[in-house]
Amino acid sequence: MPLVIQAGLWGLLSGSALVLGALIGTFAKLPQRVIAGVMAFGAGVLISALSFDLMDEAYRQGGIASTASGFLAGAVVYTAANVLVSRRGARHRKRSGTAEDARQSNEPGSGLAIALGALLDGIPESIVIGVSLLEGVGVSLVTVAAVFLSNLPEGLSSAAGMRRAGRSKAYIFGIWGGIALASGVAALIGNSAFAEAGPATIAFVTAVAAGAILAMLADTMVPEAFETAHEYAGLITVAGFLAAFTLSRVVGA
Repeated sequence: MPLVIQAGLWGLLSGSALVLGALIGTFAKLPQRVIAGVMAFGAGVLISALSFDLMDEAYRQGGIASTASGFLAGAVVYTAANVLVSRRGARHRKRSGTAEDARQSNEPGSGLAIALGALLDGIPESIVIGVSLLEGVGVSLVTVAAVFLSNLPEGLSSAAGMRRAGRSKAYIFGIWGGIALASGVAALIGNSAFAEAGPATIAFVTAVAAGAILAMLADTMVPEAFETAHEYAGLITVAGFLAAFTLSRVVGA
């Protein structure tokens, strides 16, 4: 199977967690602490992946200049875009439960803002999945697992919030199904667009994704997990980090 198709399928697999989360959030009434725990675990997995897979790989390929510049660029671009979508109704796109969250989820234009916010969270992750295949040693399973585990609570919590706001099932699954497909397309584009790129460019792109992911974690996942899980959020995040770190060592051994 051509690498570019493989990249698209891996991106689609990681994005499918949004639909799975939306199914759970729509049809099951999970306690908010459970949702927050999944989010905290996913945050820990992502921190491990960006530390030991993305940043380490970027530095190995392109050195500190490409890695540092890409890392900062990713954080700046993500933050600027996040401010825009947050002001248009997607500030609490990962939350599931308060009356304020439900009110905001039902504001005019908030559905589009939430969709754009989810794309903003997921596209850097999907692109780096596609780029990881360019090494010729197969996809980074740790990165795919990290993205999957971070997408699951986003689909779960946002779908639960939309359900409380009175959104239809067609509306909810239309948004998350479309974003899952977009994740596959982003991974496919990441693989094809950078197939001929040099090591410094690959390093820059990988570091951009890492910077955007870390900014996303600090802005959304970690604070919103802590708000509900409280004193257990740190422990659960550590468990997620350790699980991903162990997986990366075992797979890489």
